[in-house]
Amino acid sequence: MKKIFAIIALMGVFTFGMTQTASAQDESADSAATEQVDSAAVDTAAAPVVDAEPVDSEPVETGMYKDIKTKFIEGSAGFMALVAIALIIGLAFCIERIIYLALSKVNTVKLIEDVENALINKNDLEGAKAIARDTRGPIASIFYQGLTRMDDGADAVEKSVVAYGAVQASKLESGCSWITLFIGMAPSLGFLGTVIGMVQAFDDIQAAGDISPTVVAGGMKVALLTTIFGIVVALILQIFYNYILAEIEGLTAKMEDSTISLLDIVAKYNNKK
Repeated sequence: MKKIFAIIALMGVFTFGMTQTASAQDESADSAATEQVDSAAVDTAAAPVVDAEPVDSEPVETGMYKDIKTKFIEGSAGFMALVAIALIIGLAFCIERIIYLALSKVNTVKLIEDVENALINKNDLEGAKAIARDTRGPIASIFYQGLTRMDDGADAVEKSVVAYGAVQASKLESGCSWITLFIGMAPSLGFLGTVIGMVQAFDDIQAAGDISPTVVAGGMKVALLTTIFGIVVALILQIFYNYILAEIEGLTAKMEDSTISLLDIVAKYNNKK
């Protein structure tokens, strides 16, 4: 899990670098285009007018990716990169939890049947322990902890199962607090961008001595774009977070049901002896 998180974090750093590069490329392209226009104007004024052959223009990048990149840069690439990093790191925690929860799922019905068959039908405590030990997931771990206390009596088994069940439940929720942090951080960064954009707009008004829409538009665009991106990031992370909570609730319910089944098997085993 740590390797997966490290890879995704490196992807976030790489994405941050790409945004800076894209911003620099767009700025250099704009300046180069301006220079070409100026030089072309000078050449046109100096040279006689002749019929020019049509020149095939290079294809222009279009589509949703181009629009998103353009708006990203217009919202100040340096500041918007913070929102993007919040999205990437938040998604890294979400993916780690989803993978962990997916690996925690097992066929509980088969596990209970195998343990019951080993204890009740075969009277093989060690075999039941081996089944629980060789099965992945928190439910199997709870079973193994309970079976190791069989010699101490049913009360010891119940206390062990309850205590270790709480430990496994806390492991399922590990990392969720970080997801909530980035859910709250993303719109906060967006609102911070809104304030910065408004301050920029008032600075432009003060410098120009005019309150025309042209003067205000630049700062207002930065304000609105940062807010939009921050809210979108929060919505994306919120969807993943709610899915993770639903998975945790489902696994917790299965853990409780399986614990009751294990205690019933232990009671049958003790009565049979």
